[in-house]
Amino acid sequence: MSNSPATTIPETQIIQPGKIQRIALLDALRGLALVAMALYHFVWDLEFFGYVAAGTAGTGGWRLFARLIASSFLFLAGYSLLLGHAVQFRPQAFARRFARIAGAAALITIATWFAFSGSFIFFGILHAIAAASLVGLLFLRLPAFVAFVAAAAAFLAPLYLRSALFDIPALWWVGLSETVPRSNDYVPLLPWLAPFLAGLGTAKLLQPLLASRRSEAGRKEPKPWTRLLAYGGRHSLAIYLIHQPLLIGLVYAFSLAVPAPAMDAERAYRLNCEQACGLNSAGVSCSSFCNCTLAQLKQQNLFDDLNLGKIDVATDERIARIANQCTMDAPSGD
Repeated sequence: MSNSPATTIPETQIIQPGKIQRIALLDALRGLALVAMALYHFVWDLEFFGYVAAGTAGTGGWRLFARLIASSFLFLAGYSLLLGHAVQFRPQAFARRFARIAGAAALITIATWFAFSGSFIFFGILHAIAAASLVGLLFLRLPAFVAFVAAAAAFLAPLYLRSALFDIPALWWVGLSETVPRSNDYVPLLPWLAPFLAGLGTAKLLQPLLASRRSEAGRKEPKPWTRLLAYGGRHSLAIYLIHQPLLIGLVYAFSLAVPAPAMDAERAYRLNCEQACGLNSAGVSCSSFCNCTLAQLKQQNLFDDLNLGKIDVATDERIARIANQCTMDAPSGD
């Protein structure tokens, strides 16, 4: 997602002998997730063009919102994988679906490499769904309990198994690196395999009961809003690929007519600093740390050069000394 995280699954269907029946409710839920995703990406676009404070989309409630969106898509992906192959595994159908998602993921990587080379999407939500779908094949014929245990293990793995061995770029997709790589949408396999397997396990438990109730109650005509959301859910991959270029184009066009006000440099520094500190916190107060570094940068006449891009924060020893000193001086907790 951009930033955060959210995407799609092309099909929601249950297989019965001799027929394929779509489940409108799951399509509608996916459509609802698409609406939430578009709202989040709109806020990200507003931040990118300076209409809302820097760090808005990546912190606080918006960060949680993005994670809930990504979790919902992965949960529905796992649920749908089980439905699509409940009676028997259909290799051709799976291969077609996998190729569409993996191809779209590759397209996102290429496009963002040119648009945002410093934070391009190398393993976002589409990549995660494609990878999780391959892993999910191992659980199609296993009991739901096994899927739930594996989901819990995937969720807990980054809390206990992080290692510098995974810091090389070729292994960032695993999700066990000690440093968080820069990306506008980073959804590594761990812990994000967890909602996928949870969805697959839930389908194993609920689908027989839901199918029985539908057959007893008969088919009901869905409400108009449900039909609209379900239509979006059935075309979710296309909507995912199209919506962000459209939104960012609209915000860009608006910015030409009504430019965003320039943000105070010190306020922008604090927001960016606290966002970065929150991602890589070492148990210090991010507010105190950022206020300390800002004061030191101004005292040493480095702040203006930093804003002008004349200082490389990754290699400049003066910046490292300031960061180390403020880390020691800042109180623990945030």
